[in-house]
This record gives sequence, structure tokens and C-alpha cells, in this order.
Amino acid sequence: MIAMDIDGTLLNSQAQVSEDNACTIAEAQSRGIEIVLVTGRRYDFARPIADAVPCDLHFITNNGAIIKSKDGVTDLRHLLPSDIAREVLESTEEFRSGAAVIFDRPRQNQVMMEHVDWDHPIRGRYLRRNREFIGVVSPLTACLNGDDPIQVGYADNCKNARATMKLLENLPIAEQYTLALTEYEERDLSILDVLKRGVSKGVALEEWARRKGVAREEVMAMGDNWNDREMLEFAGLPIVMGNSVPELKTRGWTVTLTNDQNGVAEAIRTYALGAGSADPSCVTGPRA
Repeated sequence: MIAMDIDGTLLNSQAQVSEDNACTIAEAQSRGIEIVLVTGRRYDFARPIADAVPCDLHFITNNGAIIKSKDGVTDLRHLLPSDIAREVLESTEEFRSGAAVIFDRPRQNQVMMEHVDWDHPIRGRYLRRNREFIGVVSPLTACLNGDDPIQVGYADNCKNARATMKLLENLPIAEQYTLALTEYEERDLSILDVLKRGVSKGVALEEWARRKGVAREEVMAMGDNWNDREMLEFAGLPIVMGNSVPELKTRGWTVTLTNDQNGVAEAIRTYALGAGSADPSCVTGPRA
């Protein structure tokens, strides 16, 4: 089994899947290797990435809360209890401008926000790309009307996200949820997710590998950010991207090339396929 993060790992800095990565992943799958895309994204935000990878695969989304097939069939859900989500939101009112409550719903009102600034310098691009999935309600806690969400999420600059994380780490209810942080310091963008207690990419990958009858020693995982740490710790073969946050490179794990140098393809060829090149029939050029 090969599990890989999407942003900063599979995707290059232009948010594209290179032809080299796509062909090499497809070759691995053709040899009987399970392919899993493991991401902090929602399924509908991650699903278009799969169209650039010409093979069957599964998604672990929302930092481990949801597992779905390529065609959207749900295999696993770990939802955040709505009463915990409410307490989290009430305790972080000063950071609510960047907060969203994410639900496992078809299209409309998947992402609930209190206010939407479509031109926000940090969040605007994501908001515009996900316009059809976003609903607005004030106060934000009003969306917690019986349905348990997948998560509460905060997208902000790095300083504010760190402050939000510190606040949440010190709440009396802190043991009732898990925090997952993704940071892009060069863009001054951080994403902080509040998930059901015990949820992580690593836990979900372990459960999926067990269901598929794949031993830990037969799992290779690739990632670049803080929220990939548990996944890398679980994998028998953890691979860190050359562009990863510095902390991951201090763990003694193998480091591959950067996401702009097709580090995913390089690692798969080296450690899963025994070197060699990808399918020569593939046409060169990036895929969106």
C-alpha cells in the first residue's frame, strides 16, 4: 500500500499532478499496490485530483475522519460530536472570522461559515473555488442543530492559527478532541482542524490497511507537513518530501525530492518498483 498526502506532496507548487507522478502511481497500482490519497481536504475538494491519476484508489479525507472510494462510497466516518463543536466555537469567538464547520453532506452547506469574505487575501482563493458548497449562518453555532459535523476548521495566518491552537490545547475539554495543524510559512497560511478524539491520518491509514489485509511493514507513506506525522509514524516506510516542514526531516526518515521535482514518482520507483521508468506511453505535461 502506498499512501500519500496531496498538497505539497502529490501536487506541485502550481497545484498540478505531474505526468511523471501520475504514470508512476498508475504503474504501481497495476502491479497490485493499493493507492490511497490522504489529505486534510474534504472529499469534494480532493476528488478532482483523482481524475489526474489514471487508476483506482481510495481517499482518506479530513485528516482521517472520512474514508471514501474514488466514486464517493463512504467506508468510514468519525464525526465530531456537535456539543463539543459548539464548545470549541464558543471558546474561540475572537478567531471565528476564519472558522468553518464542515459536514458530510451532498454539495450545499457542506462548509458553514459566519461570514464570507470572497476576496480575503488568505482564504479568498479557497472560498471562491468552493462557493457552491458554502453556507452562511450567524451565529455559527446555529448550524449545529442536530447533525454532528466532521470537524471545526480555522484558516488564518500562522500567528493567529498558533494562538487558536494554544487556546484550544488549554481548554478544560481539550481531551475530547484532536487538533491537526497544517502550515505553509512561505504563504503565511495555516489550517487548524478540530476533529473527534483519536482521529488522525495515521489512525485512519492503520485501520484501512488492516481492512485491506496489508501489514504495516508493507505500507509506504509520503508527506510534507505536521498533519502527516502520525501517518509517517505508522508506515513501515515513511518518506518525507524535500520541501517538507523542517521538523519532519529530523526524524531519521528517508527524504525524497521536492514536490516540484516529482518526489512522489522518484520515491515510488526507488522503493516500490525497483527503479526503472514510468509507463513510456504516458504523454508528458502537467495535469490540473
